[in-house]
Amino acid sequence: MLSSYPTMETLNNMTSPFTTFHLTGIPGLEAANIWISIPFCCLYALALSGNSMILFVIITEQSLHEPMYYFLSMLSATDLGLIVSTMSTTLLVFWFDLREISLDGCIVQMFFLHGFTAIETGVLVAMAFDRFVAICDPLRYTTILTNARILQIVLVILIRMTVLLVPTLLLLKRLSFCKMNVLSHSFCYHPDVLKLSCSDTRPNSFWGLTSLILTSGIDTPCIIISYIMIIRSVLSIASPTEQHKAFSTCLSHIGAVAVFYIPLISLSLLHRFGQSAPKIVQTMTSTMCLILPPVLNPVIYSLKTAQLREALLKLLFAKKFFMSS
Repeated sequence: MLSSYPTMETLNNMTSPFTTFHLTGIPGLEAANIWISIPFCCLYALALSGNSMILFVIITEQSLHEPMYYFLSMLSATDLGLIVSTMSTTLLVFWFDLREISLDGCIVQMFFLHGFTAIETGVLVAMAFDRFVAICDPLRYTTILTNARILQIVLVILIRMTVLLVPTLLLLKRLSFCKMNVLSHSFCYHPDVLKLSCSDTRPNSFWGLTSLILTSGIDTPCIIISYIMIIRSVLSIASPTEQHKAFSTCLSHIGAVAVFYIPLISLSLLHRFGQSAPKIVQTMTSTMCLILPPVLNPVIYSLKTAQLREALLKLLFAKKFFMSS
């Protein structure tokens, strides 16, 4: 029975000694890269300025030194890392048509890209837990979510990310790749790189699936269970006014979960089941997956959180007054 995998001689003929990958912009619109880069730059600027401003306000405003805003600052820091990890290669493709990236460069970018993605899912779970405690057990809120416990939560999120992600990326080093390594995106995405390999990728796929189950596979049910318990607790409140007030404190977090998970799930489904889909669909889905959360999260929290909104307005008007004087 013939093996379904290439022989060593075939691999030597198919692979190049210096593995490089070719990044892709918007398929079919390469001639308009400069013009396409303008909206990208605007979105990057919004994401960088919005999240930086939220971080600065939370750090400097004493009234925001509460568990809810600590978790929000973590979300903003994660969004900054997520946007910076892909911004450089995307703009290099659009501005200078620099498409080549080495395997080591790809692995480094994937560490930050997938690392910040894994951190964000953990932070969203922590924020769901924060809302659960605030609504279901408000009298013990400050005793449960102490600074020490928040630090423990952060350490668990970081350790989980490192333990799961480092083996995933190290397994890529053992693979052989074909000469025409054309990626579907303007950045390195693990499933996209994996499908270009000419060798056995079953160990990579197994560990990648295990990592997915231990991150999103655990985090998503935790968020859902938290909100089921929150809804039960809120519905037990007799006053409609109090019910509305309790639900309104969760709207920002629900919005952040939606803008993070919907594009991410769409991108994962495309890579697993949508090979026949046009490349431009994959490219735009991956772009929305990375840009939407960092751009929209500051807007969502600024509009829906009165205390944060007041602090931001105070900062903006203070700057305007200082500049005019």
